[in-house]
Amino acid sequence: MVRRLYNWVLSWSDSRWGWLALFVIALFEASWFPLPPDILLIALCLGATKRSFRFATLCLVGSVLGAALGYCIGYYLWTTPSGDATVIADFFYNHVFSVESFNNVGSLYDRFNFWIVFTAGFTPLPFKLFTIAGGMFHINFAMFIIASVVSRGMRFFLIAWLIWRFGAPIKSFIDKYFNLLATLFAVLLIGFTTLALWLFGGGEA
Repeated sequence: MVRRLYNWVLSWSDSRWGWLALFVIALFEASWFPLPPDILLIALCLGATKRSFRFATLCLVGSVLGAALGYCIGYYLWTTPSGDATVIADFFYNHVFSVESFNNVGSLYDRFNFWIVFTAGFTPLPFKLFTIAGGMFHINFAMFIIASVVSRGMRFFLIAWLIWRFGAPIKSFIDKYFNLLATLFAVLLIGFTTLALWLFGGGEA
């Protein structure tokens, strides 16, 4: 089923409405759609290299709006006024992510705040888990949006730039190594930032 869905996403690269499909997939991937928009972004950029950054912009706008949608789902639609789980929450718990997964993300928000949103947006971590959890745990919305813009923007524009600069030969590199390098970069960035805060904050980072 996943392979059929993957092929369906790719099929939009041959359509004149591919740009719209990219926007919609990026929008819903941040709250419930299972496949990342990178699949279609890469295909569209390869088909029209000169428009790579335009596609990246569409992808970014859709993804950030989707992140806001995921946040609102967690904030407004996750529990009833009495504190019970809603139908939406029960569906996610039973078919998408467990209660423990959301609670684990909540504890990460307590410790890392901005950086956990950034890491989820830039690396292959399931972004939708973090957007919905952001609303569930009522993290600062402005910080959440800024972290989403920075991380998603870096990811999508880096992919677009690689294809714009190197063309089709870079696709195999992106497929094999991009997520690994993105994760490594995020870990190093967070590590260096934490170290800097510790050094310049008197060891209280």
